[in-house]
Amino acid sequence: MNRFVLRSVKQCLVNGQRYYGSGGGLVYGSSVVGRSVHLSGQRNGVMFGGFEWRRMMSSAPASMEKAPSEKKEQEKEETKGKDIVASSYWGISRPTITREDGTVWPWNCFMPWETYKADVSIDLKKHHVPKNFLDNLAYRTVKLLRIPVDLFFQRRYGCHAMMLETVAAVPGMVGGMLLHLKSLRKFQQSGGWIKALLEEAENERMHLMTIVELVKPKWYERLLVLAVQGVFFNGFFVLYLSSPKLAHRFVGYLEEEAVFSYTEYLESIESGETENVPAPAIAIDYWRLPKDARLKDVITVIRADEAHHRDINHFASDIQFQGKELREAPAPVGYH
Repeated sequence: MNRFVLRSVKQCLVNGQRYYGSGGGLVYGSSVVGRSVHLSGQRNGVMFGGFEWRRMMSSAPASMEKAPSEKKEQEKEETKGKDIVASSYWGISRPTITREDGTVWPWNCFMPWETYKADVSIDLKKHHVPKNFLDNLAYRTVKLLRIPVDLFFQRRYGCHAMMLETVAAVPGMVGGMLLHLKSLRKFQQSGGWIKALLEEAENERMHLMTIVELVKPKWYERLLVLAVQGVFFNGFFVLYLSSPKLAHRFVGYLEEEAVFSYTEYLESIESGETENVPAPAIAIDYWRLPKDARLKDVITVIRADEAHHRDINHFASDIQFQGKELREAPAPVGYH
């Protein structure tokens, strides 16, 4: 060991290396390497020829020395995670948005210019009488699908509405997506139908966001929604690819059933079977309802929306049954 130390010191002297004090520590200088390494505060190391030999029996002291710096880094990361203000490097920032009364707009899922007053004067009793095989197929399929839903939910209208909206929000998204891809492939405009169908999907999603505030779904209901959505999305995707006019007719009849279901919901509220609780805040802002709105008011505007979706989809199907494409007839954008 002494021989090794002497050889190391000799090597240092040959290479012109030197040690000198600096601020209570040691600084190692090397004319060969051309760099300096500050070694102050090294407790568990012994210097040999400019290199530090540490005891390898335990790593506890080293980890203890790193702990404060690691802790500071962790605190910085946690603080960064809590800070919801994104970096301005990209020049992206959301302006402060207020209501008409000057209060801060609390919603990120929709903006004030996306809100509207529902047209509740729409005819709720309209029905498209099946005229051909495809019409009858769509009508009978919807009636058949309603049977297991009624058996499962029975008179739990809130849960029934929740399940209905998770399904009703799918067709508009699928149709809008496929029309979007078709527009890209064929270099054609859509006549506004992409926007109209995506608008329908967004409106149905807002129905769901409102219903969830009223009905807290149980774990098995969430699981059922997951299964139904997976099956329905893929089934409707294939249906729309194979026959768009059948797909829109199917949705038209589905919305007719939605109008009927929400009518039953309203009747249960009016009879006292379902409590007429205050309307959720999200519904008051989205439909521009009065501040003292109740559940009955919310279900009334949702039912009106479903009636409008019924008309849109039957109209789209009629266009295609006439041998035309959707883009040949202007889409009813904003028709809630």
